[in-house]
Amino acid sequence: MAALDRVKVLVLGDSGVGKSSLVHLLCQNQVLGNPSWTVGCSVDLRIHDYKEGTPEEKTYYIELWDVGGSVGSATSVKSTRAVFYNLLNGIILVHDLTNKKSSQNLYRWSLEALNRDVAPTGVLVTNGDYDREQFADNQIPLLVIGTKLDQIPETKRNEVLTRTAFLAEDFNAEEINLDCTSPRYLAAGSSNAVKLSRFFDKVIEKRYFLRDGNQVCQFS
Repeated sequence: MAALDRVKVLVLGDSGVGKSSLVHLLCQNQVLGNPSWTVGCSVDLRIHDYKEGTPEEKTYYIELWDVGGSVGSATSVKSTRAVFYNLLNGIILVHDLTNKKSSQNLYRWSLEALNRDVAPTGVLVTNGDYDREQFADNQIPLLVIGTKLDQIPETKRNEVLTRTAFLAEDFNAEEINLDCTSPRYLAAGSSNAVKLSRFFDKVIEKRYFLRDGNQVCQFS
């Protein structure tokens, strides 16, 4: 069997939001029994059929890079993480739906990865206002995933999901909300599964195809 082409997708977010559980669910289709803190970075593989069911269908490896979630502001911490940001093709931003702070920190995480070669410019979000121009030229596909959906009381669910919908809009990204302890949220044919597949297709297109559909040769 010929070696499969692959793309690199970063999985970013605060410690404790469930990135490792999410990656395990995406790659193994199983619930992670005893998740532990990720030190540095952990990489897992998912097989994805690009444009499944069409004449253009082709199988790729999706490398999911689960980056440790310390939000430390020290330059040394960010410099250490920067080595994982090279040659990225897509980003999954993960936040805890029960923790508003983890949602707000996604702005910092995304800009840290996308502007890895640029010195920090200070406050990114002020009084809840977000500068959309910071992402105006971004060509890296983004996906926002909210975890711990099961832990939100029914009486507050609409309020929380309305807030996170605006978050995804800021990133010009699709949004998936789920419970990482239940594979049914990503069941084949579900709206979440369709969104995930569409995101991976977009990542592959950005990596291997020009906008007019002609394939380009790129080697990492």
